[in-house]
Amino acid sequence: MHNIAEIPHVRALWNPTGPCLADDREELDNENFARRVRAAATILYAHGVRRGDVVAVMLPNRLELVIILFAAWHLGAAVTPIKPDSTFDEAHYQISDCAAKVVITEGGRGLDALDVADVAGPAVAIGAPVPAVAIEDDATALIIYTSGTTGQPKGVVLDHANIAAMCAMLIETLGLDGSDHSLLILPLFHVNGIVVSVLSPLLAGGRATIAGRFSASTFFDVVERVRPTYFSAVPAIYAMLVAQAAERTPDTSSLRLVVCGAAPMPAELIARFETRFRVPIVEGYGLSEGTCASTVNPPGGPRKPGTVGVPLPGQTVAVMDPDGDLLGAGERGEVVIKGANVMRGYLGRPEATARTIVDGWLHTGDVGYFDQDGYLVLVDRIKDMIIRGGENIYPKEIENVLHAHPSVLEAAVVGAPHDVLGEVPVAHVVAMPGAELIPATLLEHCGVSLARVKLPVAIHLTESLPRNPVGKIDKRKLRAMAAPA
Repeated sequence: MHNIAEIPHVRALWNPTGPCLADDREELDNENFARRVRAAATILYAHGVRRGDVVAVMLPNRLELVIILFAAWHLGAAVTPIKPDSTFDEAHYQISDCAAKVVITEGGRGLDALDVADVAGPAVAIGAPVPAVAIEDDATALIIYTSGTTGQPKGVVLDHANIAAMCAMLIETLGLDGSDHSLLILPLFHVNGIVVSVLSPLLAGGRATIAGRFSASTFFDVVERVRPTYFSAVPAIYAMLVAQAAERTPDTSSLRLVVCGAAPMPAELIARFETRFRVPIVEGYGLSEGTCASTVNPPGGPRKPGTVGVPLPGQTVAVMDPDGDLLGAGERGEVVIKGANVMRGYLGRPEATARTIVDGWLHTGDVGYFDQDGYLVLVDRIKDMIIRGGENIYPKEIENVLHAHPSVLEAAVVGAPHDVLGEVPVAHVVAMPGAELIPATLLEHCGVSLARVKLPVAIHLTESLPRNPVGKIDKRKLRAMAAPA
């Protein structure tokens, strides 16, 4: 296929009545999906959308969002998805920053917006169809906004070549084909949800079902009903599923694998999930600036829990020191990435782009090393490192020790300010359901594996940890909560 934008047209020609896309409300075969895309493109064209414009979409997970994505591409326009529960100010910032031509929401939301039912709803009648625009590889396809952990969110510009390359890499690595059926549970305002769970299976000839709001207690009911072959999630979701009542024994036989990304997953949590639900977890690593994924534990094996796997085909992943020299196996440094998946840059921010992409290398801000087998081990985020009295402490090392305790479900460690030492580690811990945890016992557990300088000065027991919109633990909020120690 020449480009991703042609998926609806090609699938409709190839197998008109074959299943394509579904959500909680309706199911579309290939012909009806292509028809809805053409109708939405005609509506967008009537509202002035042309090649090079940006269409902003602020919707919860539903198939109309995917229809609008392809309708915009049909016209040569780009799409920026907005988190559906954004405040007016957050949405207005993103819309203004990318100079969106139109905004599509459900019911307006106080914005000068088109209603989704009038653009991509089932009742929209197609007028004279607008011919598809020929799309160049370097045409912008998506503008994905970072979660803004450092200042204002930045728009990550991904072109059609980025998206096509990423899909091809995922299809090869995960072995996707026409028999695959993805269940989307991650948000569609993030590149993982769009690329891993929608575009890749559709390009491979498979199908996708978009789940509504995630609920751990009803999730496996959805799996039993939909019968997907895989889904992609974040560690928090797997932790919630493991925490379900022990007597729950769902039928997971349709699943050949499940994918984990967004944040490193503790080896103990992987083991708990795989032992209980009898489905292999394929853990990967990547970032929006790299169109989603850069390493993955090979589904065909060997998979090595505690690592994030090996580089995807077509990508070079390396570890670099502060002087720009590449390091050998076992040496720690910043993880850097090269490949056709690396973003074009940050929208309207040439200085930030130049700091992030240097000599073709995408600088991730993550510290890691390659083991003797060529598997990447993530140590931590550079900015999360705690400097205690001049000694560097990586929170992830402490978190891994805490996760090894059988009564710990989740753990997060951040630095708290200290008058003398600068910073000291503080831990926030969520217990397994029904388990009783005592901070002193956990501290004793840590003391077996960690040097004294790395021991948390406080362990706070909590019912849940704060998260950002993608599901990662929000360490900025935890740091803000940390009183001077």
